[in-house]
Amino acid sequence: MPIINFLYNNGEKKSITVRAGTNVKDAALDHNIDGIFGECGGSCTCATCHIYLDESWFNRVEQSDEFEQDMLEFAPEVTAFSRLSCQIKVTDQLDGIQIVIPKRQY
Repeated sequence: MPIINFLYNNGEKKSITVRAGTNVKDAALDHNIDGIFGECGGSCTCATCHIYLDESWFNRVEQSDEFEQDMLEFAPEVTAFSRLSCQIKVTDQLDGIQIVIPKRQY
C-alpha cells in the first residue's frame, strides 16, 4: 500500500499508509491530517483541500483540469505546485509522495 508524506512548514512530517485508488483528501481526513478540510466532500467546489505537491512529484501525478484550475483561484497562496487534494488519486506509483500543507491552513 502506498505511503503519503504530509509536510508542514515547521518541519513536522506525518506519514500514512493508504489504499491505492483513494484520493489524497480522503486519506488525509481518514488519518486526521491537520490543514485538509474538504468541506465540499470531494466534489471540487470549495478549495478547502488545497495542498502543494513537492516539486519532484508534480509531474508524476495526473495533471489538473480546467475546472480544478478555476477552483484554485479561491485558495489562498496558490503556487505553480498547488493542487486540490480531492483530485489526486493515489496509485502504487505515488508511493512516498510528498504533500506540503499550506501554512495558512493549520
